Amino acid sequence: MFGYYLNLALRSFRRNRVLTALMVLAIALGIGACMTTLTVFRVLSGDPIPHKSDRLFYIQLDPQSMQGFTPGDEPAFQMTRFDSETLLREKRGHRQAMMTGGAVAVTPERQDVPAFMTVARYTSADFFPMFDTPFLHGGGWSGGDDEAQARVAVLSREMARRLFGEANPVGRTVRLDQADFSVVGVLDEWQPSPRFYDMTLDSYGQRDEIFLPISTAVALQMGRNGSMDCWGDSNGDQTSLNAPCTWIQYWVELDAPSKAGDYRAYLENYSELQRAAGRFERPTNVRMRNVMELLEFNRVVPGDVVMQLWLGVGFLLVCLLNTVGLLLAKFLRRSSEIGVRRALGASRLEIFKQFLVEAGVVGLAGGVLGLGLALLGLWGVRQQPVGYAELARLDLGMLVATFAIAIAASLLAGMLPAWRAVQVSPALQLKSQ
Repeated sequence: MFGYYLNLALRSFRRNRVLTALMVLAIALGIGACMTTLTVFRVLSGDPIPHKSDRLFYIQLDPQSMQGFTPGDEPAFQMTRFDSETLLREKRGHRQAMMTGGAVAVTPERQDVPAFMTVARYTSADFFPMFDTPFLHGGGWSGGDDEAQARVAVLSREMARRLFGEANPVGRTVRLDQADFSVVGVLDEWQPSPRFYDMTLDSYGQRDEIFLPISTAVALQMGRNGSMDCWGDSNGDQTSLNAPCTWIQYWVELDAPSKAGDYRAYLENYSELQRAAGRFERPTNVRMRNVMELLEFNRVVPGDVVMQLWLGVGFLLVCLLNTVGLLLAKFLRRSSEIGVRRALGASRLEIFKQFLVEAGVVGLAGGVLGLGLALLGLWGVRQQPVGYAELARLDLGMLVATFAIAIAASLLAGMLPAWRAVQVSPALQLKSQ
């Protein structure tokens, strides 16, 4: 029967081409606007590391002085070097990593490539297995390299290609800030969005190109970027071990989310010990947020994106209301046809199915046109001067969702007109013929 109903729908479309075109256009406009905004929202609000985001925790302590203290305040967003190195050394988690952003001058071996500045990440050895970074060549460095302040480096794929072409650069030397580093690994394509492991910098767009041991970078006094908050006398060196400054991000990976309570207790005990030693002045104030909690806390989805999503959904609803009206007018104009079919034995359920198939075909056609409008809308988003612009692309999941939403929306819009159509009295229609 579906084939028969489909044939009836196509014949009906040919008889009412203008009305059909209006319905398809209404669905297409709503789908185009909705899928454009929904795609952008999905890209920005998705889980960047879904298989373990509930086991990765960002750590915050409160080492600051009592000056400006207000009970209930959020602790410092970053950690001091002293606390970071202590937690790293005690290794109470499955993995742990301390890190900060950097900026280094690169002097290539190739004569055809001039010296340039690039973005770096100063971190510790567990960074790579903790965040499941994919390697094209080699691997990360070891904990022993951290302790020895080894001059080793991991390059991004693009940086390796820029410096060494397509050759495997592992074992070769790269000059950074007038110091030679041995390349131990090259990352494959890796750019989590948002860049959740460092929320102090641009969450979208910017990518770390070179990774170095933080112990080495600090020893060589390499340039760093990112925020820093100091509250006491640092004797001129804000990155020294005992400087009263927070500037390091600290992450821990636990074997299971259930172990978060035990690790929190460890952090609270550590804070109490630091208070007893006179380092911490404020009451114990610890935060542990997993990846998604951290993203929500930092509101990585811009407010205008959320507003645009609601506007897109609202526009789709307005288009559906218009489609309901058009379908109602179209179906009721065929009252005589409905009366004849009912007189020949068609049940109300069969009539209802027939009109739902017709509404579904309208939705499918609207979905095809709406897909084109969504692609055009996403192209427009990519032209905007925002960090996340390049991420606005339709993947396979959203492609399927486009047609699913279009068909579902049209079926929903067609239910009331179809129900009204089956209420037509066949006897009355036959008498009027």
